[in-house]
Amino acid sequence: MYLILAIIIFGVLIAVHELGHFMAAKACGVRVNEFSIGMGPAIWKKQRGETLYALRVLPLGGYCAMEGEDGGSDDPRAFQNKSRIKRFIILAAGAAMNFILGLLMVVCIFATLGGFAAPVITGFMDGCPYEGTFQVGDRFYKVNGERTYFASDVSTYFARNGGSDLMDIVIVRDGEKIEINDYKMELVPYEEDGETRMLYGFTMQYAESGPWAVLKYSWYQALDFVRLVRLGFVDLFTGGAAVSDMAGVVGIVDMMQDVGSAAPTVSIGVQNVLYIGALIAVNLAVMNLLPIPGLDGGRILFLALTWLIELVSRRSLDPKYEGYVNAAGLLLLMGLMVLIMYNDIVRIISG
Repeated sequence: MYLILAIIIFGVLIAVHELGHFMAAKACGVRVNEFSIGMGPAIWKKQRGETLYALRVLPLGGYCAMEGEDGGSDDPRAFQNKSRIKRFIILAAGAAMNFILGLLMVVCIFATLGGFAAPVITGFMDGCPYEGTFQVGDRFYKVNGERTYFASDVSTYFARNGGSDLMDIVIVRDGEKIEINDYKMELVPYEEDGETRMLYGFTMQYAESGPWAVLKYSWYQALDFVRLVRLGFVDLFTGGAAVSDMAGVVGIVDMMQDVGSAAPTVSIGVQNVLYIGALIAVNLAVMNLLPIPGLDGGRILFLALTWLIELVSRRSLDPKYEGYVNAAGLLLLMGLMVLIMYNDIVRIISG
């Protein structure tokens, strides 16, 4: 069941992304030759007006084929013949739709919760060494430069400090921000139910609830998802993670299946799978806007570069060059996808 749900979620994410491009193109008066969900041979297609609608066999992509998208066209409704602002709107619309979908999925999940753990100190355990520096009611605003939205963010960004126990902390106390720099924070052993646990020794607020809290913390969660993409790239380029640690469609679907199956109830399992789906939706939005050829962000970058070249040289740049660059970028991305998929399959088989 969770495997089917995961595949459906991926299909919806792709469809919503392409629908964003399609709706924006239609609104901006661009001729759309084909709107397709999936790749490979068509299992269903229908011509309606100027647009061919198709559903294809592989649920791993899709496209909104616009007239004059990758080359010149005499059609006044061609993509390249529209103003730059309209082209920007069309290119950014797919990512915007993915982000909105991810946010709405989080709202639906959070609406079922009874409250949210805010990063606000509500008390101290006996012998807590940090009582005095911090006070009840203090809200952790930033830890090591990272904004904290949830109570769990505090310990997360304490841990992401390169192995150092010296923290840069910003708290909000009585409406004012207070900076505490190079402050030593170490886990302290506490006895609980006969077990020794390593804790910081302060408790956090778990009281905010209601419609406003749902909307606020849903927005915070979406921002947290965006930040995860940035932190992932930081880890990738600093050696904290390798390409072999990345997961593609196969790996993510397998993870969704595992997370759903491990849940104590079907309801919680579905929520967990939807939560990962929301994370992927926001990730897709951010990744598609990266300035990499073959992605929407690469095309937006090329749009800006061509504007700058034409402004300086007073000459128009042939759209075919953009097509060449995007085609090369797409081939490289496809190669990376194949490598990641291979790693996913090996990981599943060996696991």
